Amino acid sequence: MTFDAIGIAGTGLTAHRKWLDAISDNIANINTAAAPGEDVFRQRYVAVRAGEESPGVYVAGTALGDAEGRLVFEPDNPLADAEGYVRYPSVDLGDQMSQLILAQRGYQASAAVVDRAKTGYEAALQIGRS
Repeated sequence: MTFDAIGIAGTGLTAHRKWLDAISDNIANINTAAAPGEDVFRQRYVAVRAGEESPGVYVAGTALGDAEGRLVFEPDNPLADAEGYVRYPSVDLGDQMSQLILAQRGYQASAAVVDRAKTGYEAALQIGRS
C-alpha cells in the first residue's frame, strides 16, 4: 500500500485523459450541421467511479447529451430543410472551455503526484543503499 501512489495517480491520469478526449470531440463538432430530422452530434460526457477492488478512479463509461440539438435558420446551407432550418449540436463552447480547464488541472495534479512519488521512492532507495 505504501508504494501505490503512482498507480493511484495513474488512474487519475487515465480518467482525465478520457475526459479531455471527450471535450475535444465536443469542441471539434460544435459546428457540425445536420439536416432537421437527421441525427445530430451528441455531446459526450465521461462517467467516472471510485475503484471497488483497487484504489483509484476508473472510467465507468460515457453518456451522450441532448439528441435534439438546436435549430438555426440558415436558408443558404445545403442541409437546410424547406423552411431554411439546420440542426446543430447542443454544445456550449463556454461550458466546454471551463470543463477543459478543469480536466487539464486534474491531469496536471495527477502528473505532479506521479513525479513527487517517483522522487520520494528514489530518495528512499538512496537511503537504503547508504
